[in-house]
Amino acid sequence: MSQTQKDRPWLFRTYAGHSTAAASNALYRGNLAKGQTGLSVAFDLPTQTGYDSDHILAKGEVGKVGVPVSHLGDMRALFDNIPLDQMNTSMTINATAPWLLSLYIAVAEEQGADISALQGTVQNDIIKEYLSRGTYICPPEPSLRMITDVAAYTREHLPKWNPMNVCSYHLQEAGATPEEELAFALATATAVLDDLKGKVPAENFPAMVGRISFFVNAGIRFVTELCKMRAFVELWDEICATRYGVEDAKYRRFRYGVQVNSLGLTEQQPENNVYRILLETLAVTLSKKARARAVQLPAWNEALGLPRPWDQQWSLRMQQILAYETDLLEFDDLFDGNPAIDRKVNALKEGARAELAQIDGMGGAVGAIEYMKSRLVESNATRIASIETGETTVVGVNKWQAGEPSPLTAGDDAIMVSDPKAEADQLRRLDAWKANRDSEAVAKALGQLRAAAQDGSNVMPPSIACARAGVTTGEWADVIRSVFGQYRAPTGVSSNQSNRTEGLDELREQVDRVSATLGRRLKFLVGKPGLDGHSNGAEQIATRARDCGMDISYEGIRLTPDEIVEAALEDEAHVIGLSILSGSHLPLVKDVMTKLQAAGISNIPVIVGGIVPDEDAEALRGMGVAKVYTPKDFELNVIMADIVNLVDAQLIAAE
Repeated sequence: MSQTQKDRPWLFRTYAGHSTAAASNALYRGNLAKGQTGLSVAFDLPTQTGYDSDHILAKGEVGKVGVPVSHLGDMRALFDNIPLDQMNTSMTINATAPWLLSLYIAVAEEQGADISALQGTVQNDIIKEYLSRGTYICPPEPSLRMITDVAAYTREHLPKWNPMNVCSYHLQEAGATPEEELAFALATATAVLDDLKGKVPAENFPAMVGRISFFVNAGIRFVTELCKMRAFVELWDEICATRYGVEDAKYRRFRYGVQVNSLGLTEQQPENNVYRILLETLAVTLSKKARARAVQLPAWNEALGLPRPWDQQWSLRMQQILAYETDLLEFDDLFDGNPAIDRKVNALKEGARAELAQIDGMGGAVGAIEYMKSRLVESNATRIASIETGETTVVGVNKWQAGEPSPLTAGDDAIMVSDPKAEADQLRRLDAWKANRDSEAVAKALGQLRAAAQDGSNVMPPSIACARAGVTTGEWADVIRSVFGQYRAPTGVSSNQSNRTEGLDELREQVDRVSATLGRRLKFLVGKPGLDGHSNGAEQIATRARDCGMDISYEGIRLTPDEIVEAALEDEAHVIGLSILSGSHLPLVKDVMTKLQAAGISNIPVIVGGIVPDEDAEALRGMGVAKVYTPKDFELNVIMADIVNLVDAQLIAAE
């Protein structure tokens, strides 16, 4: 009996990296042994933002949300005993993408690999960093140049490499509607291709279009998400054909990888997240026409903290069962000719085209950054409000909250805790690396990099030379900063109140009453210390406080504790709110509290939000933090009432 012909399954990946390069390498090799077929590297925030592990801004952030890579030695350790010419590696790296790719190439050369055979992807999408994720360094124009430098270099030397993952994933995490996710991602792709046109020969441009890939999100409304993927396929084909004249259909394919939605993972009843992840996976695998090329699934407990290897294995097994035990891969597209699907796809395309026209009218994605950011903040506010009011049901959160305690979250080892000694270990190795390298070779390589950045040459060749010479991540990025300058993206938080007033009347009255007693508007300072760029929560807290009538101060991401304390003094803040989602809350909050004490304003109540385990919350309260909020605290009006009550209590105590 002959077997039914099956399609080849997508790549199985797990987004991973933590503590040190050696620890991450062990995790990668373990995952590969379990049947994972590709790697997806998570870098820590200093690496993503171009700082060495010993930089003052890196304190407390080293190895927290990913692996620290400060130099070629770290990259060697990361891929030890992993033959890169046999691996498909995705690196979630953006501002420092040319540098991390250079280190990867240098390690592959040391392994004796044929560089032209390397397969993988650098995310390299800086526009979405301005909009949602925050790991940018330079202004848009030079950043766009470096994106296309990578693309031009890979075309010639790494023809199987994807030089960019246009990343709509974080747009949805920031609140984008399906239409906005489609439009903002496609606008980014066209901005890059428009810039790339002048960097590659005309006859090679269609093939270069074919190397652009996407990294998307899939939320719980999985039928709509499936339709969104089909809309992506059709719109991209249309853009490639009409805007760029690409005739070969294979170069017009919408090639994408996916991580399903992390935004919807809940701290309450976290075991329910397993079902959410499975349903979201169906959105990107059921339709053959719009099936993902690579899938990485979050772990069920990511809303609680760092997942353990077992948790990641559970997500991997979900993919393997879907691909190998079911008959999914034996059929042609299941949805072709379905009128309901076609109607939804067409509606999404129509909405996306309207957004694209708006963006084009502003000069494209770069010119529309502020517009897109403000749209994301407003869309996210609408999403949160619908959960608060119960219009959107989230099981275990705003409905059916009663349940049995989960045995999966019992015990001290329910989540993985990063090694507290890892940062010190990384710093020792970084010191040793700097002490044992050829300083003249380093200086020469950095000089060549500076010259290329200044004269418009492609930055990839001198970056690879820097990698070989022993240059560090911070040194590479310092040259880039000095030539191209630094940038602060718009926050998207307007000073004008929105028209979302439902349920705010009582809060506004309370704010008015307290403000009258204070003799001025209640001043609420929202700060994001450290390198964490995930600003969605801070933005929503700031906008809700604004709509309640508070005078808000929010300057965006990457503030030092000193800057936050200075702002509190200058603004005469009544309450300080700190948002930290990188896991670095303990050292950063301690630093802020110490500096508030030194400045003589430790009387200002401080509240903290983030992914904070219970024992850490207790430690924060021990430092003097008034309130600690985690993802389970989704009712923003409750937080607003707490802020008012904190000020009220101080006024009563002062009487």
